Amino acid sequence: MEQTIFNNRSLSCLVLLLILISFSTSVDAYKNYTVGDSLGWFDNLEKPLVNYDKWTANKKFSLGDFLIFNSDNNHSVTQTYNFTTYKNCDYNNALDNDTMQWVSADPSSTSIFPVTVAVPLLKVGPTYFFSSDYDGEQCENGQHFKINVTYGQGLPRALKDPSDDDSMAPISPISGDEESAPDTIVPSSFDHPRDVSTDDSPEPSNSISLSMFSKVLGNQLNWVFVMLALVFGIC
Repeated sequence: MEQTIFNNRSLSCLVLLLILISFSTSVDAYKNYTVGDSLGWFDNLEKPLVNYDKWTANKKFSLGDFLIFNSDNNHSVTQTYNFTTYKNCDYNNALDNDTMQWVSADPSSTSIFPVTVAVPLLKVGPTYFFSSDYDGEQCENGQHFKINVTYGQGLPRALKDPSDDDSMAPISPISGDEESAPDTIVPSSFDHPRDVSTDDSPEPSNSISLSMFSKVLGNQLNWVFVMLALVFGIC
């Protein structure tokens, strides 16, 4: 009889631990992906080693994730849901409701300075990115890629459009100190990733901020604590 009670208790502990693991692994849902990793966002003429097809190969992109483009003011970041626009490397003839330019190149600039652009993934399905300036030359030389965005946990509340409008409006670049850190362009309604243009700011993190955890995933964290209590109580 004692052996049966022990076995039942052990089985209960195992089940609760598995449930706890499933909850804890789902907490870290929203991610930042640095495009091109250390090579950044450039064409093959400037950086021959960049290969964005290889970079996207084993990654899973979901709603609410961010793509971080580290580039300079000589390259643009264009996002489109239109395959023809992407294939033609042409932003000029794109429609407003399916294509936007997050930042454009500045050929008239007398100096080159770094620019960082944070782009949220807001729509499920195929999404395309390319550099559209210089008549598509940078795009034709490797500065482009496509991804498939899955639903995941859905958009966090801070990224949802109150009007339920699927369209996105481009955000103008914010000029910064050319001698310090890159300009960072982010949606005004969201505080992640943070602007790290000041010297006193902590280094950027690859995980979502604690405030977003508490807003979006608070219920799941509560369940984790409940499961922990049950595990210690039974086991």
